[in-house]
Amino acid sequence: MNMSERIEEFVTLWVVIDPLGTLPVFLAVTATLDAASRRKAAVLSTLVSFGVLVFFAMAGHWLLRAMDVSIHSFQIAGAIVLFLFALTMIHGKSHTDAQAPAETSPMEIAIYPLAIPSIASPGAMLAAVVLTDNARHNFPDRMLTIIVFSIVLLITLAIMLAAGPLGRLIGRGGASIISRVMGMILAALAVDLGLSAAADWLHLPPI
Repeated sequence: MNMSERIEEFVTLWVVIDPLGTLPVFLAVTATLDAASRRKAAVLSTLVSFGVLVFFAMAGHWLLRAMDVSIHSFQIAGAIVLFLFALTMIHGKSHTDAQAPAETSPMEIAIYPLAIPSIASPGAMLAAVVLTDNARHNFPDRMLTIIVFSIVLLITLAIMLAAGPLGRLIGRGGASIISRVMGMILAALAVDLGLSAAADWLHLPPI
């Protein structure tokens, strides 16, 4: 097990899933629910997000092969998408601005907007595919990557379950600052991903 790779995966998934950025969304969309329903929505949204990300981690490469898309092209395109996603975080237009839906069913709220697009965001789906690329023929390494984003999702669940106290502690201003810092980190990771893919494609020394 390469610990540095696992740490890099954790940082990437932490940024794209943005557990703290999910907090304001959770507070907004569950404002009309009682405590038990809020806990149910938190657990269901985490399970749905896990299923979506596992699908992309396990089947994403098969979809690429079916469409005859090279992994280098996907990595470079993914780096561009992640960079643009990072810019929305830096400029304060991340998923923290999601609007609360009119319905109050914990199941409906758990699926949208909590699981999709807040937790299992397009950036997270893309990261699940890209991070498992090098391990597409190595099942144990792929499982380790899935364990890493499971840990991030469990932290996200813990934050949602503790939404009330945390929301009062950091406030909207604190959540906004954290989201922008995470956006800068994601932008740097996106640039590194694009340069590394281009270097590998051109047979240049590693970045």
